[in-house]
Amino acid sequence: MSKQAAEHHHKAAEHHDHAAHHHREAAKHHELDNYESAAHHAHTAQGHLHHATHHAAEAAKSHAEHHGHKTKAAGRA
Repeated sequence: MSKQAAEHHHKAAEHHDHAAHHHREAAKHHELDNYESAAHHAHTAQGHLHHATHHAAEAAKSHAEHHGHKTKAAGRA
């Protein structure tokens, strides 16, 4: 695996961890009927999930390119 792919995998994992933390916080606030804070944490969790998905896709792309496979982005150039 390329160093770049590994870095993206690490970033994806970090964002998944952050998303899980915010989902737990959202659940706690929801149980306390603090819906505004729950919504804030749920929204933040979604942002981290979005970034995790991006890094996972970049890792896959980097891995494919490292092994000489064409990607959709490379095919458009």
